[in-house]
Amino acid sequence: MAPSSELPPPATSSLGLRMRSGVMDSETSVRRRIAEGDTWSADAGTQAQSDLGTRDEPRARGVQTTSEEVQEDRTRRLRDRLGLVPRDGQSKVRDEAAEAFMVIFETFLQRFEGDQGSDEWGARVYMRQLAQLRSDEGATVYVDFGHVMAHDERAAQALVENYLRLEPYMARAAARARAKAGGGSGDVTVSVHGLPAQQRIRELRSDRIGQLSGVSGTVTRTSEVRPELVSGVFRCAECAAEVGPVEQQFQYTEPGVCDNPVCQNRTVWTLVVERSKFADWQRIRVQESASEIPAGSMPRTLDVIVRGDLVERVKPGDRAQFTGSLVAIPDGGAGLAPAVAAQTGRGDARELAFRLAFVACHASAAGSDDELGRDAMLAKMTRAEREELAAMGAGGARTYAQLVASLAPTVFGHEEVKRGLLLQMLGGVHKRTREGMRLRGDINVCVVGDPGTAKSQFLKYVAGFLPRAVFTSGKASSAAGLTASVVKDDETGEFTIEAGALMLADHGVCCIDEFDKMDIVDQVAIHEAMEQQTISIAKAGIHATLNARCSILAAANPVGGRYDRRLTLRQNVAMSAPIMSRFDLFFVVLDDASETSDYNTARHIVSVHQLRDAAVTPPFGPAALRRFVRFARAIQPTLREDAARLLWQSYRNLRQDDAGTGRSAYRITVRQLESLIRLSEALARAHCADIITPDHVREAVRLLRRSIVHVEMDDIEVQADADDTMDATSALEAVDEPEPSRAVNIKRDDFERIRAMLALHLHEASTRSEDDEGVRREDLVEWYLSQREDALADEEAFAREDQHARMVIKYMSTVEGCVIALRTTADEEEAEHARGPLLMLHPNFSISS
Repeated sequence: MAPSSELPPPATSSLGLRMRSGVMDSETSVRRRIAEGDTWSADAGTQAQSDLGTRDEPRARGVQTTSEEVQEDRTRRLRDRLGLVPRDGQSKVRDEAAEAFMVIFETFLQRFEGDQGSDEWGARVYMRQLAQLRSDEGATVYVDFGHVMAHDERAAQALVENYLRLEPYMARAAARARAKAGGGSGDVTVSVHGLPAQQRIRELRSDRIGQLSGVSGTVTRTSEVRPELVSGVFRCAECAAEVGPVEQQFQYTEPGVCDNPVCQNRTVWTLVVERSKFADWQRIRVQESASEIPAGSMPRTLDVIVRGDLVERVKPGDRAQFTGSLVAIPDGGAGLAPAVAAQTGRGDARELAFRLAFVACHASAAGSDDELGRDAMLAKMTRAEREELAAMGAGGARTYAQLVASLAPTVFGHEEVKRGLLLQMLGGVHKRTREGMRLRGDINVCVVGDPGTAKSQFLKYVAGFLPRAVFTSGKASSAAGLTASVVKDDETGEFTIEAGALMLADHGVCCIDEFDKMDIVDQVAIHEAMEQQTISIAKAGIHATLNARCSILAAANPVGGRYDRRLTLRQNVAMSAPIMSRFDLFFVVLDDASETSDYNTARHIVSVHQLRDAAVTPPFGPAALRRFVRFARAIQPTLREDAARLLWQSYRNLRQDDAGTGRSAYRITVRQLESLIRLSEALARAHCADIITPDHVREAVRLLRRSIVHVEMDDIEVQADADDTMDATSALEAVDEPEPSRAVNIKRDDFERIRAMLALHLHEASTRSEDDEGVRREDLVEWYLSQREDALADEEAFAREDQHARMVIKYMSTVEGCVIALRTTADEEEAEHARGPLLMLHPNFSISS
């Protein structure tokens, strides 16, 4: 606001003017009303144009009546007599303290020096910013509050305490500095950031109104970008005079009275859109963080208003920080709602119901640097941070082990699970084909295990570690809460989309605890989000496809409470097969009783409770680990030829192993091949490598085998008789001296393989034979040994395999009853004694079981 010029001395004679109301105004009131009119030029040599015309030329209008001409002539003669120059839209009251601050701030912008640059401005960082506004087509200069504090501490304190009062003066100082820097002309918005303290949403009270404050929280909803009327020019409906500009104060504000001294219209106005000033506007709904919510309280929300270049800076799910000022606006919407009628003891009255809102001058989302390239990310780091990152990246395999040890240090053991979580945070490379198809790069992990094995601790750690993560519980979450729902906006009445947990975790991780407690209908709802990473909505007239590009970290309990080793993974978890196939890694965490592990676990837990942070000393701190993850995610590794060959060979082996056993713990599909690719890319990122090597592929295959294919089960205990440990001749010689039976353990994998091969051969024999004669036991054993001949290295292995085959035949006959020994006639007794009984498969036995 430029300082106003002094008014000329008033005329000595008294001059009165009768208005429509019949009230005589004194010369002083007329001088004041006309002095607050529209702009006249102070230069005597120019033709000063005003809304009421110029000194020499009446205001142009399509149709003029005699009365209007008379009014204009009287107004012009009155101004000429008083020698008044109407105002330029600014108040005549000078704020000397604000103008002094404006000079200090302009000096700060012109002279403050930061990092040395290579252009003409050298270390003057803000002059460089202002000069670049012309090429960037921007209108915002970003000022660090710490720089203002270093330049003038008293000015910084005044800025905090009187922000709303000083904001227009800061904009004028920035506009002047912009003109001196050659950045063009026009309005400039000053965005202040870097306040030393952040306020909680619950701590914002009315005493903070007008002060510079910082607030943080989670963005839950953003409105569309709309135009906001900043200053309006209005046309009087009675005399057609244009009045303004009128600054808008968080609601639609019209002029109080027409500038025409013979009109005095106060009610009927028309907005002149082409001469008014508009700016982009967006309302953001911010919810306080979960860690800031007191026990037993509901999370509170705050409406944050951003303008200009700050729109679309944050999106739902971001943990954002805002700098600005708390304001009181009329309740209802963005300050555009009418006043609220209220009844008072003195009769009917119109009262305003106000609520608090936050007008932000700066907005930033945590983790917003993730989309930057490596060079841009390194440029934003300090020298010490870059040196630390270089040391971490040069460690190779040792760094990989240290990263795993630094993850969730308060949780003892579970190294394989920590490896999987590290690779999930690093993620794979997102790809897009020529046809526009998007290939998923996010890694989904599921942790299944007994109660008390720190499953929820892993989820809580990841949710608190990453800048963009959402934690939810499967039992308390519905399909709409996980994906998206259509709700009716309270202010506009239109249907809008309310983001669910997966949308809020876009470009992050969604942690779902108690995943097995979810209803089947709710599990089906996230099929599309887990693989295609989109959410399709078709309800309430809204048809949209929304992004849900996030990883899912799920924790589930076994069906019976504890994991049953005798059952497969699918039988232990209450999940459908399509859901299970969408997880890249499954980790089975068992609570086994072991004296050594129990002692070490108990000692670690007691130390954590006793010594707190001093009990754990990870190789890397949380801040260094976050910087490494952010930097590693910018690496785009590519497959080498030998690594690609090893990938398809490993996938072929996995498919063959899966087809060889009838009851595999997991079915290997093409999705597991894509999982191997994503895991290999994440391992390359963990080693800061641009090329995926065969070592990365081998580690990925090992993790996949250990997490999905390999599920440890109890060995099968079979009672072995003497007949099972010797051949037929030896059995005849030892008829008179039978030995007692003894128990022999067979590994479950070996048992399942032998059982499946024997059952298949008996089934094929019964299919070929028309009279169902069956197969002699010795013939069955010899057939099995012939099939396994290539896998037997020596005579000892041959004898052990022969023994296991006989014991499995006995187990199938006596325990399971799936093999039947046929009765023989007297003529067949001798053959039975030499070659064993005739065996056939039970007709109700299913080969697929």
